Amino acid sequence: RILDEGRRLDGRKLDEVRPLVMETDILPSPHGSALFTRGETQSLTTITLGTKDDELLLETAGTSEYSKFILHYNFPPFSTGEVKMMRGPGRREVGHGNLAMRSLRQMMPGSDYAYTVRVVSDILESNGSSSMATVCAGSLALMDAGVPLPKHVSGVAMGLISRASDGKWAVLTDILGDEDHLGDMDFKVTGTRDGIVGIQMDIKVDGLSMDVMRSALAQAKKGRLHIVEAMYEVFPAARPE
Repeated sequence: RILDEGRRLDGRKLDEVRPLVMETDILPSPHGSALFTRGETQSLTTITLGTKDDELLLETAGTSEYSKFILHYNFPPFSTGEVKMMRGPGRREVGHGNLAMRSLRQMMPGSDYAYTVRVVSDILESNGSSSMATVCAGSLALMDAGVPLPKHVSGVAMGLISRASDGKWAVLTDILGDEDHLGDMDFKVTGTRDGIVGIQMDIKVDGLSMDVMRSALAQAKKGRLHIVEAMYEVFPAARPE
């Protein structure tokens, strides 16, 4: 159906983003908060500002440094309708959190910024692209907290459906969980209205042609700009001239 009719599981067009709902300043205690909903995926993200004493020490075998920007990504079992033990973050949570952190950190103010910033994303509901919801909710919450981000950051996950028998393929914008599970690609792209700040790709095929990559990046740009414009409706004063 997707390849022959251009229609997806939920009836969307190939390049269509799910309905968006955004709110900010919804919690009384944190310095900043945002609730970002895209279809059946929802992130509640909060911001806490601290002093230099709150910086996070990051140690590896060869380095020891402090970070003023911290992001924690929580994916509780109830977000996908499951009943499990609430344990510490696994590889999935760490990986998705790192992608969101790298993406938002590109827009953070420089080393002269006085505050340590902690971002916490709690996924309340998930049907695909919860890490991209974290990026969008994080950008909104940071601006709600008064952090001087120059531009909003949004993210969208691109999928791929291909058929080996005749070589037909289709790139999907803002994939569902089933499209991720049954499809051939999960290509996450984050960025501002002016360019890309982060990417992450999982593929289940031997390789991708340049035509597929061009189509995926072009559709991702269209999807990101659509989301960014909706985010600027929430924070019109943050829109660059």
